[in-house]
Amino acid sequence: MKSIFYLLIFFFGCSSVLGQRLKPTSSNVIDQKVHETSGLLFWNDKLWTHNDDGDTNLYALDKNSCEILETIALKKVINKDWESISQDENYIYIGDFGNNVTGNRTDLHLLRIEKESLLQGIQKIDSIQFNYSDQNDFTAKKSNETDFDGEAFIVSKDSIYIFSKQWKSRKTSVYSLPKNPGNHIANLKSTYNVNGLITDATFIEGTNQVVLCGYSKKLKPFLYVLSDYNLTDFFSGNKKKIKLKLPFHQIEGITSDGEKIYFTNEQFVRKPFINATQKLHEINLEEIINR
Repeated sequence: MKSIFYLLIFFFGCSSVLGQRLKPTSSNVIDQKVHETSGLLFWNDKLWTHNDDGDTNLYALDKNSCEILETIALKKVINKDWESISQDENYIYIGDFGNNVTGNRTDLHLLRIEKESLLQGIQKIDSIQFNYSDQNDFTAKKSNETDFDGEAFIVSKDSIYIFSKQWKSRKTSVYSLPKNPGNHIANLKSTYNVNGLITDATFIEGTNQVVLCGYSKKLKPFLYVLSDYNLTDFFSGNKKKIKLKLPFHQIEGITSDGEKIYFTNEQFVRKPFINATQKLHEINLEEIINR
């Protein structure tokens, strides 16, 4: 009974503060098939998402109804821990680099999928293997105790930029690697204290801004807007943290269509008090940029 009492205090204590946070303009339930939605991408006038374990399908969602419009089963690939999806002009990239279980994966990689081949039903897929330049210890850690987990990346010009999810320090490190198939070193560029767990990233081309999403240890979600930075030193400019009015939501995926920011949370249930169903949320891009 005492644990329930403290949980109630925590819940209502959080609720009294949440009025100061930004509320999505809409939040809609996603089909149960994607209860572990982990990445989000706007491509070909559709929102694309995926689960983070085992399931090798890509799901296209309607922006308004959240209905599954299309399912593409990727062939001859494995989903060990898909955590993020991004793109450039010609390719879609999926980051199979989730590393929170033991922190010592040696098979970190991204899938690179030719867009035109997807449209034609051919599926030309190759792989970009990598390891972190500053990870020297591959001793197995306890679950959620590594600083070498990854759930967020963007693609810009000739490189991929990974934003790490650091369970111990609550910081994020930016790593760069070539976006070409092969075995690469992900070189450490910078580290910044976001005081939270970064779970995805999107690059807003029209404004040259990067928006990160994540949540705190107590599942309080937030966005981080990076702007006016020097070249690709993303934390060298303005940094704006926006807390979201979505208690106990494990925000996992984020993207933009140039007018709105879309983000998803995976299902999180702790009965009898918490039941956060998987949802798609949206906020006008201007509201985030001008806040």
